[in-house]
Amino acid sequence: MIGILLWKEPGIRQKQVSLSERNILHMRFLCAEVVRGPRTPEASLRRRVSSAAKRMRKMGVTRAVLPEDFAYGVQLEKYGVRPVSTLALRRRLASDWVRQGLAERGVSPGGARIAVSAAQMTGELVRAVTELSLRHRYVLLDVPYGGEELCRRLRREYGVSLLLGPDREQLEEADALVLFDPRTDLRRRSGVTLPLYDEAAPMRGLSLPPALEERLPEGAGRGQLLSALLEAGVLRSGQVSASAPPGPAAANTVLNA
Repeated sequence: MIGILLWKEPGIRQKQVSLSERNILHMRFLCAEVVRGPRTPEASLRRRVSSAAKRMRKMGVTRAVLPEDFAYGVQLEKYGVRPVSTLALRRRLASDWVRQGLAERGVSPGGARIAVSAAQMTGELVRAVTELSLRHRYVLLDVPYGGEELCRRLRREYGVSLLLGPDREQLEEADALVLFDPRTDLRRRSGVTLPLYDEAAPMRGLSLPPALEERLPEGAGRGQLLSALLEAGVLRSGQVSASAPPGPAAANTVLNA
């Protein structure tokens, strides 16, 4: 079972930390509610989060959906509880974020140069490159191996082609650069940059159909919650839409590991 930690407003005769099972879109979570008020001391919050993490771990929870801007990861790690990863969701939305980032800058998608760089060939990379190739005419792929086979497959199945093995200058000058892994050697001067390896990058504009939206709990980290629901098969990828690029990471960026 996956956990979910939520802040709770102080009340009368209220437990500081309480655990219960909670169904979200028919998926079971172990929900830890931690009391936090505007005057709650930091030391008290750390103790409460530690207590919640310890109790969740005893119930078998190793991953949890956390509130936005959660600052108590150390307390969770001490008891073996880590945040739900958002990497798979970020990579599913890469093509949408590229399209929206180009639109914000007034760049025509037909003539845009889209570069993708990764350390290895994966299913997520193949999916993203395929979607980008179907939407954009000029896609550059920087990957150490497997690119030739993907290129043949895309040409055979869809009639599109990739530019394999772009040099550093081509990556730096691309209208959009999609990074599955860090690149410390690149210096971007303009364009959209999506660091899909970075869990800390903000994820803005994620939404669901209204009928599902109203059933989500308030205060939960949106990217983590949707990632957990997608992973469990409760949501389909087409039900999650992205209405904006993921925050400042899409601006001009100096890339570091």
